[in-house]
Amino acid sequence: MVVSLSHVEKEERRIYNEKMERDSSKIRCVIYDCDGVLFDSLEANRWFYSYVCEELGRHPLTEEEFIHAHTHTVHEALHHIFRGVPGMECQALEMLSRMDPEESVARLKMEPNLVPVLEGLRARGVLRAISTSRTTNMEHILKKFSLARLFDFVVTARDVQKPKPHPESIEKILNHFALGTQEAFFVGDSETDQKAALAAGVRFIAYKNRKIPAYACIRDHRALLDLL
Repeated sequence: MVVSLSHVEKEERRIYNEKMERDSSKIRCVIYDCDGVLFDSLEANRWFYSYVCEELGRHPLTEEEFIHAHTHTVHEALHHIFRGVPGMECQALEMLSRMDPEESVARLKMEPNLVPVLEGLRARGVLRAISTSRTTNMEHILKKFSLARLFDFVVTARDVQKPKPHPESIEKILNHFALGTQEAFFVGDSETDQKAALAAGVRFIAYKNRKIPAYACIRDHRALLDLL
């Protein structure tokens, strides 16, 4: 079900929708963020960045560093974590290139009801795409969880010059399918996602995060079908 909103949240949504200049165009594509939307990746990301810090002999990952890392590309995250430590960022990147992606991917947890909703969208003729800040292991993730068959197009941070919150990845998807901005939803869970959607001009669906102004907020993937 779509969650109810407070007066303040309703006002934020109204302001957001005015910026979107939404109309009644049919939604032809749903674009998903990966971490926090397709998968609960908190444990996996915390393990990875903590492991890197430990292996390089640095003090433990701070909560501020973890929050930043969770919504940025791995390169941006490592640059932030090892800022001011000459040479350590390069060591972390070299370490990343040698790691087995399965060590982190095995800790991902697919969000409930994702697969039946993706199948339902496909049955309705709605395109499914991914815009993610992930870089190297997205293909491995989709294969491991048997999701590749359910997505029509995937854009990672490696496929664009400017990752989210820049709108390039969303615009790339719209251009790929020759879609207008009013023909797509973007489902995300962070302010980074919301900013990217706003900049691209598409309607933003907040997943499990009522703190972000959005066209709608859902706590279950099944609620998305009610918005089409």
